[in-house]
Amino acid sequence: MPIYVHSAVILLFLVLAAVFFRGKGTGLIAGYNTASAYEKRHTDERKLTRFMAWLMLALAACFVPILLSAVLDAMWLFWLGFALFLAVAVAGVVYANTGNRFWKP
Repeated sequence: MPIYVHSAVILLFLVLAAVFFRGKGTGLIAGYNTASAYEKRHTDERKLTRFMAWLMLALAACFVPILLSAVLDAMWLFWLGFALFLAVAVAGVVYANTGNRFWKP
């Protein structure tokens, strides 16, 4: 059972990455869908969606050790994948919300 669940999560992240690489799915990005019209006008959607696509790919890659932990019955792989997932998620949130990286004048 966990193998199917982990595989589904990886597939979900890959599908989201594909959507974001096409420049679509801005409504799925927390914060952007609740932004004011002014903020949306001054946000570089292309940069934002490409960043989110790369973030989704990184998160999918972090889930591979978790999937392997279920296949190989190696708990250390689970904790490695979990730590990587948390580190990538936190780093992605910090990167996206600092420095006005996606702001266009």
